[in-house]
Amino acid sequence: MRLRIKTTFAALLTVAALSAVTAVAQNPTPAANASGMPSRAELALGYTYLHSNAPPGGCGCFNLNGGSADFAWAIKPGRWDVVGDVVGGYASGVSAAGYGLTLTAFTGGVRYLPPMGHSSFQPFGQVLAGVAHSSGTLVRGSQSATTNAGAAFAANIGGGLDLRVNHRFSARLAEADYLLTTFDNGTNNHQNNLRISAGVVIHF
Repeated sequence: MRLRIKTTFAALLTVAALSAVTAVAQNPTPAANASGMPSRAELALGYTYLHSNAPPGGCGCFNLNGGSADFAWAIKPGRWDVVGDVVGGYASGVSAAGYGLTLTAFTGGVRYLPPMGHSSFQPFGQVLAGVAHSSGTLVRGSQSATTNAGAAFAANIGGGLDLRVNHRFSARLAEADYLLTTFDNGTNNHQNNLRISAGVVIHF
């Protein structure tokens, strides 16, 4: 299952990257749309790695692999965006019992983009909040986890760096976030997740 997820997202990123390269060759333009203003909306698609400590007690750390997508709308172009984000990951072999876990988070909030002049690089920072959903044998094997596995609070705080390729595409070189979830686990009822993503951004 995990291999299938990795293969699917690798294929999607390859296709998107080839599309971006083709667009650059056909129409190398500055980081603006046809009107000369920054893009109002963008869609980012990418591969996501999650490092989690969901099992209570000690670290109990394990890794999830999956994908993410976010849609951003500029409320003040070049400064502030409103953002909706979806991330999902899967892990097998969690803990000595070999449990499986699928984790999905749906969050929304604001993103700040510091002015960079004519630079092709665009860093950003964001604060998002929403809900998370969990499923799999890890959840079914824990009586406490099943009480709110369908909807738990989630917060996504972090930032990243984009490289503008042309008026249509950017490469999301890296995004690092702290993803907090609050599923019942019989101990502290929260999970600390490190989220690392990379992919392609499409500007509209």
